[in-house]
Amino acid sequence: MDTSLLDRPGIVRAADGHGTAEGRVRLERAGLAALYSFTLCAVAGYAVFGVNPARLAGLPEWALRFYGASFGFFAQGHVWLATAVLAAVLVARAGMRWVAPFVVVYAISLSSELAGTTWGVPFGAYAYSELLGPAWLGRVPVVIPLSWFFMALPSYALAATVIRHPAVRVGVASLLLLAWDLALDPAMSYATPYWLWGDTGPFYGMPWLNLFGWYVTGLVLMGVFSLFGVERWTARITRRWWAGFYAANLVLPLGMCVAAGLWGAVLASLVALAVLGGGLLRAERALQARLT
Repeated sequence: MDTSLLDRPGIVRAADGHGTAEGRVRLERAGLAALYSFTLCAVAGYAVFGVNPARLAGLPEWALRFYGASFGFFAQGHVWLATAVLAAVLVARAGMRWVAPFVVVYAISLSSELAGTTWGVPFGAYAYSELLGPAWLGRVPVVIPLSWFFMALPSYALAATVIRHPAVRVGVASLLLLAWDLALDPAMSYATPYWLWGDTGPFYGMPWLNLFGWYVTGLVLMGVFSLFGVERWTARITRRWWAGFYAANLVLPLGMCVAAGLWGAVLASLVALAVLGGGLLRAERALQARLT
């Protein structure tokens, strides 16, 4: 058997990682189920009470206290849960190969966020509220670089399933990451005050510079993944799982935008994903045609 084939993106090595193949599949399914359940609860709570706090009238005191803590709990809890699910799946499928790129991506994204919150580069001037928990140097919440990693990696993994050219793969993966922000920023800075913009712009208060900053930061992060050759082990996880994980993390900001009536953000995100998804499908057909 030509084992070099097993290092190609899209080929899953069932024997790698930890545990049995059946156990790894159960872990992947359970992880997604937990993440979707938590996320849907968060979206439902926001849709019922967050959009219309008047519905809290008459509820017992404990419910009011929970509502007061829920904005921090669900936002931070979602990041930690998504990170835990991804880490568990990566350990099961690829061992500890993901740790080094994780550390580098965390450091780069933290540096980018510190520059943004200090000098307004590369995203524009903004500041995080206390809702996202403890922060590095009092500026960037600890959970923020985690979210960069757990959305950057599936974006890269999805692009890697059909795109062989490293530079093209990096560019497309960065666009997939950017599509997430088209819903994330309106949900977290316009519908809710998780961060506040000092420089305002036409897209729900977000300056256009932020999109540029996201794409450039995404290019750097995807370049890190490419240098580490992570596609050799992200391919051990099915494209279906990567797509499900990406979607699970998109559901939170997209659902909040729907509940808040931010239809421009919903449309922008879905159109961007439809265009990118269509492009990936065409690339896959072209690849299959070349292989046959």
